[in-house]
Amino acid sequence: MSDQPLDRELLIELITTEVLATLARNSDRCESPEELRKVVVNGADRVAFHGDASEVPIELAGYIDHTALKPDTTADDIDKLCQEAEQYNFATVCVNPGWVKRSASNLRGSNVKVCTVIGFPLGANTPEIKAMEARRAIRDGAREVDMVINVGALKSGDQKTVLTDMEKVVDSAHEAGAIVKVIIETSLLTDQEKVIASSLAKQAKADFVKTSTGFSGGGATVFDVALMRETVGPDMGVKASGGVRTASDVEDMIAAGATRIGASAGVQIVSGDEGDSGGNKY
Repeated sequence: MSDQPLDRELLIELITTEVLATLARNSDRCESPEELRKVVVNGADRVAFHGDASEVPIELAGYIDHTALKPDTTADDIDKLCQEAEQYNFATVCVNPGWVKRSASNLRGSNVKVCTVIGFPLGANTPEIKAMEARRAIRDGAREVDMVINVGALKSGDQKTVLTDMEKVVDSAHEAGAIVKVIIETSLLTDQEKVIASSLAKQAKADFVKTSTGFSGGGATVFDVALMRETVGPDMGVKASGGVRTASDVEDMIAAGATRIGASAGVQIVSGDEGDSGGNKY
């Protein structure tokens, strides 16, 4: 990538205009489980929810990343998370790096993968440390890594550092066959910065671009997901994370272009438990 900043103002204006037009054209929403199934068949590859699952098809369990990233998560919590993931056939458990080895041991022989987070939640580690963290997590059993970008570098206009940061993690993960999702922390960015970050993630050959950590005061919005999808095109994954708690929220995110939605309330979703499931946004 050139050290000279790209002239992005026109690109951003065109993307934003197209996104708004697309959202206006696609204002119809899924109104039934049958319609939601059609949306999944037509392109969504993983879905997770916070909240009421009384109308969610149980077969969507395979799209759920079952997540526990709170700092006070205990060993018993991890064991329960893994047991639930295996019981309900969730796609992954998403845990902090220190819990990867235990999670992989718990899930050995199952179809559930282990996902972890890198440079989480601030993204302010050096690229070399992030790459080392990714390699160690993969050795411990992670098959997917969600890295947080260097937000400060991005907001300083230092695109070269941001790209290098992404590339080092992507290279480390891909050489071991692991998937990389780049968390751009949308709540801290302007629309221009969201476009730049998403473009850089695509240039770095990441597998997904992801909205949020859940630790910076904001989560996924339909506009952000649509903007990210329009930026990266149809082939790269987009993960909406944070604040998605109802089937209606999920439908909106999928319609806007999300192919995964991270959450912690998977059991409530597949079991139809209508109790409170919004307490853990991570």
